[in-house]
This record gives sequence, structure tokens and C-alpha cells, in this order.
Amino acid sequence: MAQSTYRLGVDVGGTNTDAVLIDRNLNVVAEVKLPTTPEIHDGILAAVKAVLDKSGIDRKLITKAMLGTTQCTNAIVERKRLSRIGILRIGAPATLGIPPMVDWADELSTIAEETAIISGGFEYDGKQLAPLDERAAIDFFENCKRKGINSVAISQLFSAVRDDHEVRAEALCHEIMDGKEPGHEAYVSLSGRIGSMGLIERENATILNAALYEVAKSLTEGFERSLNEQGVTNAEVYFSQNDGTLMTREQARKYPILTIACGPTNSIRGASYLSKLSNAVVIDIGGTTTDFGILVNGFPRESSVAATIGGVRTNFRMPDVISIGLGGGSIIREKGGDITVGPDSVGYQLPEKALVFGGDTLTATDIAVKLGLAAIGDPSKVSHIEKEFAERALVKIVEMVEDHIEEMKTSSEDVDVVLVGGGSILLPSKIKGAKNLYKPEHFAVANAIGSAISKVSGTFERLISYDQTPRDQALELAKNEAIALAVKAGAVKETVEIVDVEDVPLQYHPGNTCRVKVKAAGELG
Repeated sequence: MAQSTYRLGVDVGGTNTDAVLIDRNLNVVAEVKLPTTPEIHDGILAAVKAVLDKSGIDRKLITKAMLGTTQCTNAIVERKRLSRIGILRIGAPATLGIPPMVDWADELSTIAEETAIISGGFEYDGKQLAPLDERAAIDFFENCKRKGINSVAISQLFSAVRDDHEVRAEALCHEIMDGKEPGHEAYVSLSGRIGSMGLIERENATILNAALYEVAKSLTEGFERSLNEQGVTNAEVYFSQNDGTLMTREQARKYPILTIACGPTNSIRGASYLSKLSNAVVIDIGGTTTDFGILVNGFPRESSVAATIGGVRTNFRMPDVISIGLGGGSIIREKGGDITVGPDSVGYQLPEKALVFGGDTLTATDIAVKLGLAAIGDPSKVSHIEKEFAERALVKIVEMVEDHIEEMKTSSEDVDVVLVGGGSILLPSKIKGAKNLYKPEHFAVANAIGSAISKVSGTFERLISYDQTPRDQALELAKNEAIALAVKAGAVKETVEIVDVEDVPLQYHPGNTCRVKVKAAGELG
């Protein structure tokens, strides 16, 4: 009889780092929740060791390991560890009026050490605006090489329609900037493969992606090093991306920006798996924040509005998630008779700071223990809190959640609601807006479970004129392309399914032009 194999899922949050082991039937074998450490890799290593020790399995039987992390988000927000980059925009003379990074904060815009706008690009209908100025491109890349820049962002006017000049510029970049030794290639981010329509927002996303080069390298190498140190040497490594699916190490290094907001999407996918629901509102309550998301056909609903990250406006793919400052570590105060909950939190210091653990700070967790919603810590340490005060604080917590359920709903009807995350202990069994309220088994580590059970996907997106290609034919071609991309990413072809199809008419384009987007997802091989 063949030995069972296992998957390891790890998710790093602002307060806790969770790890789970699941078997080939996707049953949870072991789970741990440890405080996130100031140095993230220390926390990952500790969580991996703890879950392996708890399970007692042969580490050679782990064949897949997945990581979801906030490192890329933190690097942008904190302005730390970002790479020095070059920015090449292909769009002169049409785009000279607004330079790259025009509205970026000063402390962030300093990452760009070489910038140029050169002739080239296309019109909205695919016609060439101007020939690519290859001489100017070569001069730009030579300047980057001379300055020791190794990461370049290339954006082109209407690359969502045609990206010929971006692709050619990338080839020139490698010709000039690549080192002679293997592994010393220049890192190139192309806007047409990251963002959608809108030059400035797409360019911004591409710049951020290029700036995350060193972070992505450190992240991927660090996770693999943590696994090797714990004897997990037979596992294929994957990283969570923000559409609820996985990507390979190579993809994570090429598109690190797609890991931003993967924490909430891991929780949404984990909630779907644990509750067996495909359509619901998911509420993930952590130690610091609460995330509200929507499950649509088993995957997170994608946002239709531009996303702002670290003060930078972008238009790349992001989940439709609302985050508020409510969690188990949220600090409770009374001001002038009114009770406030957060938004500040004791975060990963909850085990030291909360009253029930012998600390000196009144938190939302203390309120839950006082009212009998949770049995953790020492209840005697909150005996001095007036029950009436605790009940008022709970009303405030519940109102915050109920208001945002209403905000996420698309109709006035009550909806199924799934509660996950360790902070779910804060809520009672009934809340307004919830038709059914689910708190499934293993709810506290749903994010790590979501990482471990996730599928791999492929997304095809392009502007297509139905005058040139009939709609049925265009959609069939798009579906085949999406399936091929999913298989290329590691999905078993027989398991790949089309999970989303969009074709949106573009009124400002001539003729019958639509933005066609098809997503396919399948099981890992």
C-alpha cells in the first residue's frame, strides 16, 4: 500500500503565523498558530517546525508546500527593502505631459534612479502611434547597467491592446544588461502583463512590481531554506496570489505584486473549503484587523475599482475586500461615556498584553472571555469588569461587523456568512444580515488551509473586436488560452475548469470592441 503524502500550508499575518498539514484527501492532520515575529522568517521557521513536530509524520512525505505572506505589502507600506530601478515609458510624444511617478510620495519615488520616455506605442485601436526608438532604448539600458541597476519597469501606451514594443524593449534590455554567468539576468517588469487599461495606474503597478525584486528573491529563497532546515526536501514550493490560487517560485519572482492581499483571499478559499459553500460573505477576524470578502463560485470576488497601495494608485488585479481595525487584540476604551473598539491593537503581543493573560491592556479578547464567548486565559483577571460595560462593548463590536456585511452585500436579502480567523470568538451566534452563520471546524487557521488546498489558475485578458472575430469564436479562443495558461502553471489538464468569463463592451472604442477576460483553474499535479 502506497504511503500517504501531505501538503504544508503557511500563512503569515500581522498578528499570527499559521501552519497546517493536510493529507492527500485534504483532511487536516495538524495545525498551529504562533505569534508573528518581527523577523518574518523566524516566525515561518517556528511555525513549520511546530506543525511538523505536532504531526510526527515523515517529513520526506510532504510533496507540496505553500506560503502566503504580507512581506510585499509591508515592503511598500513601510518603504523598506525596495530595489533601485529604472523606468522606461514607451509613448512619446503623446505621453510627455505627465512623467512617471508624478504623484508618488518623495520617500518612495527615490527608488527610480534612471527614467526615460521614448517614442513608440500604439493607439486604442492597435494602430502604431510611432515607431519604437530602439537607439533611445539602448541608451537607457546602458545607463541602467552603468549605474548598477538590475531591475527595470517597462510601460507602453495601450499595451493592453498590443504590447509589441514592450516585448522588443525587453529583448534589448536582456541583450545589454544580462551578465555572462547564468542567474545574472536583468529583472524586467512589463506593464501589459501586470495591469489593465489606464497607462498611469498600469505603469504604477509595474514600477512597484519591479521594486519588489529583492523582496521576492528573499521571500522565495527564505521559505525554501526554512523547509530544508526542517528536512522538508521533497516538496514542490508554491506561493499564494491574490485571486485565491497559487503560483510557482518562478512566477512569484516575476510577479511579486500579485501576492499583495493574498492573506484575505487565502481565508476566503479556506472558508469555502471548510464550510462547503461556494457563495457567501466571508469574515476573517484576526488579532489586528477584520477582512470582509465575497465568495463567488468558490473564489474571491475581484474588485472593479482601482487599488491604492502605500499611497500609489494602481489598476492590477485585486480582491474585493474591506478591512477594518477590529481584532482580538483591539484596544477597548471608554471616552465620555462612549466605548471605542480599536482601531489600534496590541497585535502579536496579545499573549502578553491582554488582561486574561496577565497583561495591563483591555482588549476585545477580554470582553469575549468576560461574556463567556471564549474560554482562554484566566477569566478571574477580568472579573472586575462590569458586565454592563462588557455588553456595551460587544454591541459596538457586533455593529461594526453588521454594518460591513451590509456594505458587501449586493441585495437587501440576508446571506450566508462564514466566520474564520482566531478572532471569530468575538461574535455571538446570531448577527443581522446573516441568513446562516457558519463557524466551521479549524476556523482559526482557515488562511493556512486556504493556502494548502488552493488550485492553480490561468487568466486570459485582451481587447477583442467582435467585428473582426465573432463573439462565440472569441470566447472559445479565450477559454482555450486560459486553460493552456493554467496547465502551464502546473494544473492537471483533466481537472481544469472555467471559473469566470467576462466580456465588457468598451464604449470609447470604435466598433464592437470588448474587454474579454476568462479565468480557468485546476488541481495541482
